[in-house]
Amino acid sequence: MANHFEFCETDLNGLCIVKRRKLSDDRGYFSRIFCMEEFRGIGFNKQVVQINHTVTRRSGSVRGLHYQTSPHCETKIVSCIKGEIFDVAVDIRQGSPTFLKWHAEVLSAENQTGLYIPEGFAHGFQALTNDCEILYMHSESYEPSSEAALNVSDPLIGVAWPLLIGELSERDRAHPFIDNNFTGIKI
Repeated sequence: MANHFEFCETDLNGLCIVKRRKLSDDRGYFSRIFCMEEFRGIGFNKQVVQINHTVTRRSGSVRGLHYQTSPHCETKIVSCIKGEIFDVAVDIRQGSPTFLKWHAEVLSAENQTGLYIPEGFAHGFQALTNDCEILYMHSESYEPSSEAALNVSDPLIGVAWPLLIGELSERDRAHPFIDNNFTGIKI
């Protein structure tokens, strides 16, 4: 079996950069977005139960930093299929040595790079180009009672967004900043 992915570990345990192999010819190219057999090799042993597609119209727009709490914590596999985004994962695992540290990758259709985000991370992104399209694969269905988020401008996290934050939903703008009571989520 040919490997369709290269998985690269980051400084945040379990968070992996996913580089897709592109097979090209005169017609264009083929790349695989997901293969259960290959993702098992990095410890993904759950089912993909939901696949979401977003379109973000304007560069500078930010979505995030979203997560779900227990018992609906989720693993996400994120791919940009049009345009370019600055994709961010923040470690919010209770007791983690990298608690509140973040990692970002530029994901695009061109670079064929994705991000594997395990349970216990908040996730968000900034559109770097107009008309970005993102596919998210989730190991859990969306559960409104478990929905939570961090504020994208929280100074305790300090995400260095590459562009001035343009559009941001009222919901995302209203997420509170972290206080001393925030200890993360149990996995």
